[in-house]
Amino acid sequence: MSEVVKGDRNLIAATRQRETLDRVLSIEIVRVTERAAVAAAQWRGRGNEKAADQAAVDAMRRELNRLPISGTVVIGEGERDEAPMLFIGEHVGNGKGPKVDIAVDPLEGTTLCAKAMPGAIATMAMAEGGSLLNAPDVYMDKIAIGPGYSKGVVDLDAPPEQNIRALAMAKGVKPEEITALILDRPRHADLIAAVRRTGASVQLISDGDVAGVIHTADPETTGVDIYLGIGGAPEGVLAAAALSCIGGQFQGRLILDNEEKRERSRRMGIKDPKKKYQLEDLVTGDCVFAATGIVSGSLLRGVRFRPGIIETETVVMRSTTGTVRWIRAEHRHFQKFQMG
Repeated sequence: MSEVVKGDRNLIAATRQRETLDRVLSIEIVRVTERAAVAAAQWRGRGNEKAADQAAVDAMRRELNRLPISGTVVIGEGERDEAPMLFIGEHVGNGKGPKVDIAVDPLEGTTLCAKAMPGAIATMAMAEGGSLLNAPDVYMDKIAIGPGYSKGVVDLDAPPEQNIRALAMAKGVKPEEITALILDRPRHADLIAAVRRTGASVQLISDGDVAGVIHTADPETTGVDIYLGIGGAPEGVLAAAALSCIGGQFQGRLILDNEEKRERSRRMGIKDPKKKYQLEDLVTGDCVFAATGIVSGSLLRGVRFRPGIIETETVVMRSTTGTVRWIRAEHRHFQKFQMG
């Protein structure tokens, strides 16, 4: 066989793989988060966080393993919560498709779901192999804003007062018209006070910082201009995946405050424990992000169980096209959900 023919065939094979990747990333990812959301929704308000998380994990794993991909989980379920895991390094898919990185949070907001409080979602990202940062399950200091601002208008290392004033100037408003979203945690007391000293308002959330970061992408709808504070590193990568699709800026730094965490990060390929990660460091290739509502919140409507119908609402985004699809679905064949 000539080298030219062989090269043509390789190109055709690569093109077909990309077409498969496109199809998987565009539509079929939605089924994965839908299944996880419906499974978790059956545990809403029942006070059992682990059972809800386990149901979401099992449903997500089943659906992932049906996809025509050779997937590797690079962001998995959190050990910090002692939760059932889609573990880092786990292989998913039927092995007959393109190699992809998978980042998952089958139930973001386990407490929200257990208490039937607004904002619980099932979420995941899928990207070309080697595109997502393989982040350890530690905390990450984060800052995020939406699209439309010049690069570097805010900075993770700047004081919060400086970031608020710089963002207000860039937006053409007074600091009093800026709203910062922050996780309601004791560790954020000084941060909250600093933001309020500028005159800006603070919106506190109890859980769900993936959705929290996404809120910065559409301030006119959500009222949120900036996300600040410390949350999970895996959630940081998922949030960065979403912003890579819809625009915005994100910076994060892993909090590796003991030798065990530093060693664990080294084993996962983290060479610089003090590195300030930009959005493009966390997500380097073609990526799709999807989230399905479990309990209704400001981002998505939750699962609704009606006689003969299950309703879901999902947002799915793609980085290379910037396309955002809102999918409101009615499901009538319940066997696909393995209702329990």
